[in-house]
Amino acid sequence: MATTFADQLRSLPDEALGALLQLRPDLVVPVPADISALAVRAQSRGSVARCLDGLDEFTLTILDAARVTRAADTALTSADAILELASGVPADDVRAAIDRLRTRFLLHGPPEALQVVGAVDEVTSAYPAGLGRPADYLDPHTAALVADRAKLRRTVLAAPPGARAVLDRLAAGPPVGALGRETKAEPIRWLVDQHILVPISEAGRAPRPDGDLVELPREVGLLLRRDTGPLGVLRPDPPLPAAPMRDPKAVDSAGAGQTMEAVRATEAVLEALATEPAALLKTGGLGVRDLKRLAKAAGVDESGAALLVEVAYAAGLLGESETSVSKAPGAVQDIFLPTVAYDMWRAAGTAYRWTVLARAWLTMTRQPGLVGKRDERDRPINALAPDAERAGAPQARREALDALLALEPGATPAVDDLLALLAWQTPRRARGREVGHRDGYAGAAQLGITGLGALTSYGKLMLSDHEPTESDPLGLHPEDASADAVRALDHLLPAPVDHILVQADLTVVVPGPPEPELAAELDAIAEPESAGGASVFRVTPASVRRALDVGYTAADLHSVFRRRSRTPVPQTLEYLIDDAARKHGGLRSGSAGSYLRSDDEALLAEVLADKRLTVLDLRRIAPTVLVSPRPVARLLGALRESGFAPVAEDAGGAAVLTRPKTRRAPTRTPRIVEPSGPPTLLGPRLAGVVEQLRRGDIATRAARRAPITVRAAQGQAVPGLTAVQQHSQAMAVLQQAVRDRVKVWVGYVDSHGATLSRLVRPVSLSAGYLRAEDERGESLHTFALHRITAAVTEE
Repeated sequence: MATTFADQLRSLPDEALGALLQLRPDLVVPVPADISALAVRAQSRGSVARCLDGLDEFTLTILDAARVTRAADTALTSADAILELASGVPADDVRAAIDRLRTRFLLHGPPEALQVVGAVDEVTSAYPAGLGRPADYLDPHTAALVADRAKLRRTVLAAPPGARAVLDRLAAGPPVGALGRETKAEPIRWLVDQHILVPISEAGRAPRPDGDLVELPREVGLLLRRDTGPLGVLRPDPPLPAAPMRDPKAVDSAGAGQTMEAVRATEAVLEALATEPAALLKTGGLGVRDLKRLAKAAGVDESGAALLVEVAYAAGLLGESETSVSKAPGAVQDIFLPTVAYDMWRAAGTAYRWTVLARAWLTMTRQPGLVGKRDERDRPINALAPDAERAGAPQARREALDALLALEPGATPAVDDLLALLAWQTPRRARGREVGHRDGYAGAAQLGITGLGALTSYGKLMLSDHEPTESDPLGLHPEDASADAVRALDHLLPAPVDHILVQADLTVVVPGPPEPELAAELDAIAEPESAGGASVFRVTPASVRRALDVGYTAADLHSVFRRRSRTPVPQTLEYLIDDAARKHGGLRSGSAGSYLRSDDEALLAEVLADKRLTVLDLRRIAPTVLVSPRPVARLLGALRESGFAPVAEDAGGAAVLTRPKTRRAPTRTPRIVEPSGPPTLLGPRLAGVVEQLRRGDIATRAARRAPITVRAAQGQAVPGLTAVQQHSQAMAVLQQAVRDRVKVWVGYVDSHGATLSRLVRPVSLSAGYLRAEDERGESLHTFALHRITAAVTEE
């Protein structure tokens, strides 16, 4: 019969051992040498704590029941004792919880003699189920009172109202409170005098300013819990939220619309940073004023802008670059700019662009919900600042969405109900993560992973884990879940359009997401007014001049509108283009500081007389030439602001057509954070680990039984002085064993360099190899002679 923890693990069939490794995969990272090492790891504090973190509230309560019912002398409990303590719930639920604990080896041994793994007491509360320690452990007078059940009831019933309130609070747990030094602590002192509460002290700590501590003994707590039960309120089933149901198609449609808005807003934020980069603060991050500017440019609130900035940075679309400081020659300053990857991202389809953002959000170790809050030193937390870094953010985000993933399609539960569900599923892990979970739900809604409060179909694909396939049984090359999400989202998004609708008021309606080529043309010739499923642009004199500046001619603009518009082009638009083209280039500027020339002397006279241009210090040097000490760029800007349409020219008199210079930050590699914890073992990989443990266990036990000469040859520590056997002596022992057909202990070095020992019966010795049967005669083994280190006949 198995008596030790390792023996119990060793006696498990391969299926049960594999189930343990699946439930506790940290036990095989790295793979232990044998089952004894596995047993040591399974009882360690870290492994037990990780296992407890994945258990639900009811299972943890049953574990507390096992701790409460342990016998004082043997530290053993039984399934019947646990069932009696948890009598308020169905026995099948309690047995199922016990089985979960035994499968994970947090409880081990037969049902009539269960034992709790020792590390459980080290990583959990010292007061299981909120109950104090036994009375005989705390105080002999209290133990005497508890032994007389009738007297204990009379004493409790005689307690004053204030003392009874104290008892009720301590009975609910935790069972420890402060004695107090003021007169208002009189009820507690009455309880201490009656030996219902026991004064205790905190070892190694200074005296508390509010007095010593008192503890409610376990037996008194059980008496006070006669209405709620010894373990308190037990909930064997999860508190499923009463979620209203939505049509899944409506959920997907709403989510798809939000994905388009998220992509558009992200592009608007990055374009605003490309036009006017934001400076990196000395303390790190983005300034509050810059964040407000970006929020206004994207048409979202500041919390939404913070999320988009954080996601764009995590996706590698935003980065830092250096620029010179004009006020301090030679000094540089870091600024935020879109990266080169942004240009490639912008040219891709909407569905792919969204998956880049969603994948970055799921894996980034940033918590955007903290932006705008204050840290422990009462300092504001800025976007992209180090203070918003949270290593547990990806796991909290995934836990929040997994709770939605487990519900029916179209279920729209309230966030508070989801938090209550998470608190039941993994209470140890959910404690302290409420802010992270709420931030996860808010981010999922803004990015379109959820729609109308429910998880979308393409959002489920983003969260799904692909199982190993026949072509990849070890799961070494898992499929990218985002590829399926791209395909699903593509079916929901409107198809890109290549046409526009020009209205009589010079507005341009794009009835859907524009194709990249059409979007580039609209950026050059029109001003955006509104975005959405159908975006609206407006053609203005300034936008036409901008198009002419970058190289379009009047004929090109007429051609674009005739080719793209599904409605007749208004005559007013044609007049606007022709009028702007006729005026465009009527004035020419160059460097003198700068000069201005025109064949129209009256036009130059008009410019010279314009009081708005006096800051340019223009003067006439010829009937057709004006000069200014100001730079060409300032001259052109001032003239355009005053309603003129000049163009620059080079030294040969040719017009200089320029596009705005695009600045980009260096390419960044997005930081991808893998899901926390070891991967789940499946299929052949799991079977291989179990087989490796079994082989290692056999080899270790054989090495322990090997003679002292073999162990010395293997380099193992042996008592006393032992000479290492020579190779010729080992060969002589093997030759004699072949002739006598007796068993020998063989020490050898395998192909991995490990030293092993095995008891075998030699069959033949030739061609540099030893062929021998194992000790049970079930299989034939081959050993290279040069790898054999020792051979000793079985005694």
